[in-house]
Amino acid sequence: MNRFRLKIEYDGTAYGGWQRQKNAMTVQEKIEKALFELTGEKIGITGASRTDSGVHALGQVAHFDSETKIPPEKLFLALNTHLPPDIRIAASEIAQDDFHARFMAKGKHYTYRIYNDNHNSAIMRNYSMYVPHKLDLNAMQEGANVFVGTHDFKSVMAAGSSAKTTVRTIYSFNVSKEGNLIALDVKGNGFLYNMVRIMAGTLINVGQGKMSPNDIKNALETGERTLMGFTAEPQGLTLNEVYYNCPCFGKNLDMNGQM
Repeated sequence: MNRFRLKIEYDGTAYGGWQRQKNAMTVQEKIEKALFELTGEKIGITGASRTDSGVHALGQVAHFDSETKIPPEKLFLALNTHLPPDIRIAASEIAQDDFHARFMAKGKHYTYRIYNDNHNSAIMRNYSMYVPHKLDLNAMQEGANVFVGTHDFKSVMAAGSSAKTTVRTIYSFNVSKEGNLIALDVKGNGFLYNMVRIMAGTLINVGQGKMSPNDIKNALETGERTLMGFTAEPQGLTLNEVYYNCPCFGKNLDMNGQM
């Protein structure tokens, strides 16, 4: 029995999120079904991030145990033949026996995309949130800067979270624009339930002049969810990468949080 580690890319449009559910098809269920078809084993996989319905991933990480004799460096190729085209295993490798994709994660990198024009995009509609009103990028960057550092992020957590602590560290939060597409690029040591989407909705409000960076600071200090902005739509969010202290797929996270 070996522990395997997967790096997974998926378009979340057609799925009810990552985690297996009773009433919706999920990415986890599709991969577990593919593993059964490939190995004949009923295998449960554990992902680093429980992405919501409609959320995408370029670098989701998951682990599972199996007795398969398929070479680990070729497992991803074999697995892809049993998966739909909107889910791809980008890499596979043997992991240490105690590796845990979720609990050993030391950092994550997300991007939230906003399509900012007087009409929505036929191509980007499933990969960005459409905002027709002009946004002030300088104000949004000022607001993003307020989130950087170690804070109690209770005010940017949706109800229903099981987190034991709401203190997190944001290493960087950058706002950029190319054409009509605005990207909110954030790296941190961990994220609460809907945290990135609430921060994105808050920065959209700042960009529209409905909130100020000082409003963000006040909301962080008070911990009041109602003082932050709305929860931005799921399709704009992509999980780019998950970081670990151990070497994973040729990458490593420095203990000082430098990614």
